[in-house]
Amino acid sequence: MNIGEAAKATGISAKMIRYYEGLNLIRPALRTASGYRVYSDVDIHTLRFVRRSRDLGFSVRQISTLLNLWQDRSRESGQVKRVALQHIADLEVRISELRDMIGVLKTLADTCHGDHRPDCPILHGLERGARVEPTAFA
Repeated sequence: MNIGEAAKATGISAKMIRYYEGLNLIRPALRTASGYRVYSDVDIHTLRFVRRSRDLGFSVRQISTLLNLWQDRSRESGQVKRVALQHIADLEVRISELRDMIGVLKTLADTCHGDHRPDCPILHGLERGARVEPTAFA
C-alpha cells in the first residue's frame, strides 16, 4: 500500500510516517520504480505499534527501545516491564507538575476581578514569575 493508504490504515499522518522513517524508528519503505513508498503488512503492524506507543505517551527514544525489544524474541519480559514502569513514574511526575500548574493558575484567576479595569493579577503574576502557592484543589 502507498503512504496515503498506510496513513489511513494506521491513523498516522503521511508526514509523521516520513518523520519516523527519517529517524530510523521504522525501516525505510520499499520504493516503486517511480519512487513511491510501498508499505507491507509488517510495516503497517509496526506503525500501529508506534501509534499505540505514542498514544500512551512514550517518547520516540522509548518507542525505539520498545520496538527493539518487541522484535527481539530472546529478550526478557522484565526488560519491557522496566521501560513501562519508568514511563509510569515519569507520567506521575508530569501529572503532579500539571496539578501544581492548575493550582497556581486557579489562584491567579481567583485574584483577578475579570472586569473592565486594566489591572490584572494574572498578568502581574506571569510578569513577576513569582511562585504563587496554589489553593487547595483536587
